[in-house]
Amino acid sequence: MEATLSSKNQVTLPKQVREYLNLKAGDQFKFFLQPDGAVVILPKTPVSRLKGILPKLDHVVTVEEMESALGKSATARYRR
Repeated sequence: MEATLSSKNQVTLPKQVREYLNLKAGDQFKFFLQPDGAVVILPKTPVSRLKGILPKLDHVVTVEEMESALGKSATARYRR
């Protein structure tokens, strides 16, 4: 895919990119410059858009259970 920089330094993102990133008019996004010269574009996701993305649990999870799960995950990374 290609895009052209206008005389006003503006670019229209191709429709396929807008759909892939689920961008709508007025959405904001971030640019990340990579050491290899690549540029990564990611949408800034408002917190309100995150509502409902996690499944509801059938029980309440305690802080101790969360800390235990995080600890297991952290140590598992070093066991590989």
